[in-house]
Amino acid sequence: MYRLVERGTVIAVPRQTGVEEGLRSLALVMGFALLTALGAQVRIPLPFTPVPLTLQTFFVLLSGLALGANLGATAQLVYLSLGVLGAPFFAGGALGLAYLLGPTGGYLVGFVASAWLVGRLARGIDVWSGRAPPTMLTILALGSVVVYLPGVFWLAWLTGKGPWPALLAGVLPFLPGDALKTVLAATLWLRLARRSSLGISA
Repeated sequence: MYRLVERGTVIAVPRQTGVEEGLRSLALVMGFALLTALGAQVRIPLPFTPVPLTLQTFFVLLSGLALGANLGATAQLVYLSLGVLGAPFFAGGALGLAYLLGPTGGYLVGFVASAWLVGRLARGIDVWSGRAPPTMLTILALGSVVVYLPGVFWLAWLTGKGPWPALLAGVLPFLPGDALKTVLAATLWLRLARRSSLGISA
């Protein structure tokens, strides 16, 4: 047991054991891996690029915010591992190592680094501060950049067309959608974090 002071009242709260904390972390990691897989099924192919529009990055960013750097990155590693091992978790129900080595492979690898970076930078932010919204948007924008970088380099190498065509095909068409996902993820997280700090159930 440990003591929690709330509004001047001392409340006894049971302390989680190591096993309970481990099971909770495992459940959260698996949950965000499955959410990322679910986001991959919302797939809109574009005729001028091999990279489709999906909702994956929305859940990648949220995994970093909700789980922190290490567990957020672990959730994305689990997502990739399950897809490579045969679960239909990639965009449109694709699976296997061949898909990871395809045109979108760089973006998928970038998911791991993005979740880690977002979790690291967002640690300790005062969600009630007036600077929290712009700070959160900046962090999530950086998380998106970390997805784009390996994605564009891998696409350029795979197609042999160079970085500029890869940028036109693999980044520019997705900027409006990613900006919207960034705003939605920041808004949702700040709302949930503020409710949690007040002890209000979601």
